[in-house]
Amino acid sequence: MAQNSNVARFPIDVIRLTAATTQAPVKRPREFTCFSYDKNHNLRLDDSSIKWYYPPQPPALPANLSAGFDKFDKHDSQDEHLDSLLTAIAHHEQQTNQPIDAKFVTWRGMMTKFLIAPYPYDDDDGFEMNATLFQDCIFIEENWVFAAEKKAKQNSGWKGPISQEEMTFWGYKFETLATIPRPWAETSREVIENRGDEVVSNKEQYCSVVRSEIGGKVLCFGGEVDAIWDMKPKEPGAKINWVELKTSKVIQSPRDKFQFNKKLMKFWAQSFLLGVPKIVVGWRDKKGMLVSYEEYETKEIDERVRRERDGGQWPWMPWVCVNFASEILDWIQQVIKADPQQSGVWRIRFDAKSKVVELFKVEETGHGRILTDEFVNWRTRLASSNQPQDG
Repeated sequence: MAQNSNVARFPIDVIRLTAATTQAPVKRPREFTCFSYDKNHNLRLDDSSIKWYYPPQPPALPANLSAGFDKFDKHDSQDEHLDSLLTAIAHHEQQTNQPIDAKFVTWRGMMTKFLIAPYPYDDDDGFEMNATLFQDCIFIEENWVFAAEKKAKQNSGWKGPISQEEMTFWGYKFETLATIPRPWAETSREVIENRGDEVVSNKEQYCSVVRSEIGGKVLCFGGEVDAIWDMKPKEPGAKINWVELKTSKVIQSPRDKFQFNKKLMKFWAQSFLLGVPKIVVGWRDKKGMLVSYEEYETKEIDERVRRERDGGQWPWMPWVCVNFASEILDWIQQVIKADPQQSGVWRIRFDAKSKVVELFKVEETGHGRILTDEFVNWRTRLASSNQPQDG
């Protein structure tokens, strides 16, 4: 392991970012491949786990979001690295015989962390990631050890009457209540009306893999999508009417409103990155009773923030998020590519208290566990096959 004596630092200057008169150019994310996890969380290179949005109707509301918690079919969290994303990318490249043109490959969750870093929730809202350079592309994953320790610390300090695990379950329960496994016309009334009794599971997932650009940098990232509004278009890269499902406490005070507006920042960032046009918020009380739901257009959240910023109600600005993400990616790229070895593993660390991003090397050679051997071997063969032949 290398010592981190040579640490590059990038301070977040929110005042400067807020004063910007323009936003870094952004290209609409376009899905170019996808993958699914089935009911046993096995990887499938298809779209078999898509769910369709169909919200609960009266008399299904109010609904107890804790119902079935004791039977929760939970996927045990583990460090899955970028493995499934790399498998999906390689599968796509095998069809085209060309490598994707991305300069950054990561999960949507890592990009979300970059976007919202200028506005941390508290001093503990930091993160750590690992990065490596391979074939002129930087691959970034979460530092699982840091994330697990942070989660354990938060859980141990929790003093609420309902456990954080049960409150997390509320989100999965809402997804179960608001989705169906096939389009409405193909789903029986019995299935729709009995969703409240269905065993909740977070093992089955659909993941969209998109190509996007922020500030001229080509990005590829994958992220879970909760549901689709209508049907997935057959045309590659066409807009898809995805739906992001969230839960939040009913707003009853100015403080509740302020806290929800901060949550909207993360909701917006997640949907903005994957090109999800609609966010549905399930409103619940403090005991976990779902009382109603509300639909938000992702693009209107941005416009609403810009419109109301002078009123002092909005604690974040979308263009600050986008411009910072563009700047931090530029900086990461410059630091890593300036390294003469062009190899090894880097740590990206964000300290929320000081609002400083640090970047330093933790392994001098190789790619750690960020890249799989299968992906490296595939890319090596692909690069060799695409070399011009002497004639």
